[in-house]
Amino acid sequence: MKIKTIKKSAEWLNQNEEKRTKCLVFTRVMGYHRPVESFNIGKKGEHKERIHFRE
Repeated sequence: MKIKTIKKSAEWLNQNEEKRTKCLVFTRVMGYHRPVESFNIGKKGEHKERIHFRE
């Protein structure tokens, strides 16, 4: 990304802060789905290192 694009995005996010909502990310762990925010620090780190792919 270019720096100008990043700055414009940051400005837009700041201007529209009240319109934003929290997005929960779920992942499958041991046969069931859990929100990533409930993970401990180590598991959050593992989740960030995962490689996503499309079939």
